[in-house]
Amino acid sequence: MNIKKEKIGNFTVLKIKGRIDTIHSSALELEVNQQFDSGEKNLIFNCSGMDYISSSGLRIFLVAQKKAKAINGKLFLCDMQPAIQEIFRISGFSNLFRIFDTQEEALENQ
Repeated sequence: MNIKKEKIGNFTVLKIKGRIDTIHSSALELEVNQQFDSGEKNLIFNCSGMDYISSSGLRIFLVAQKKAKAINGKLFLCDMQPAIQEIFRISGFSNLFRIFDTQEEALENQ
């Protein structure tokens, strides 16, 4: 898994590439925690390069969403592959997150 970060406006965009599974989820969790600990309130997870997510990965997304809400921040997801969208839909997570088709659409909702 690879994570690239970029500050755009009021958001930090984390572009995730690869698998978020039991082995790799700790790296994402560490990055998310570093963002919140450094004072970032608004995150976008760009999932265009993400090709798999396990239950441990879903947990990271859920914890990040709770942290963002607790500090009146925002957490948006965007650019999901169809297989990842299906996992979010089946798990009920698509109802918990604001999911956008593109990063540009997510950024418009600052």
